Amino acid sequence: MSSKTDEVKLDIEELNSLLEQARRQRTKDILMLEIRRLQTELARLLEENKNAAIKPTTPLFNGPKKCYEVKLNNYGWDQTLTTVKIYITLKDVHQLPKQAIICNFTDKSLDLRVLGLDKKNYNLPINNLCAEIDTERSSFKVKTDMIVVLLAKKVAKDWSHITLVEKRIKDAKSSVPELGEDSDPSASLMNLMKKMYQDGDDEMKKTIAKAWTESQEKQRSGTMDL
Repeated sequence: MSSKTDEVKLDIEELNSLLEQARRQRTKDILMLEIRRLQTELARLLEENKNAAIKPTTPLFNGPKKCYEVKLNNYGWDQTLTTVKIYITLKDVHQLPKQAIICNFTDKSLDLRVLGLDKKNYNLPINNLCAEIDTERSSFKVKTDMIVVLLAKKVAKDWSHITLVEKRIKDAKSSVPELGEDSDPSASLMNLMKKMYQDGDDEMKKTIAKAWTESQEKQRSGTMDL
């Protein structure tokens, strides 16, 4: 392993240590951005080292292979009174070196990165967890074609959802009257979104605003294609 790879790994470990000590959200965000940048650099270095270790019998293209960024959205989960387990299925993930899989924890979030799997870097960020977790006791394990993330709850109680956004969406839906036969479904949806926006925190408002913007862009694109 090259000395530069070792240095990047040490930088990531030190930034993770600082992240655990950070209290202000802006400071945490800055540290997370730098950690992600270094993780991407680490994936590139690992790929270079892997290619250098192979003795080709025929000429190969010089330079590291590009890894594409893939954001993960699907996962399963279950819980006990004191823990939450999140299951992420990724074929052949168990064949990666240990240092290619990183998971960073804060009191209310996790950020899982899988580097260099089939020329892709996978990322699963989950923000605004339903309740606080103990970062010291939270961890992850790699199994055959799967990663299991273990979240240690700070308070022993059942979670209704993984994130507060999911919980608030369900709560908002339950507070909207049922549609009658002559009701306009789009109007009801707009009322629901309006209520969620008015009652939500900054994260909820950002999520709704992003969804609305993307919806409008798709509508404009569809109109142009006609």
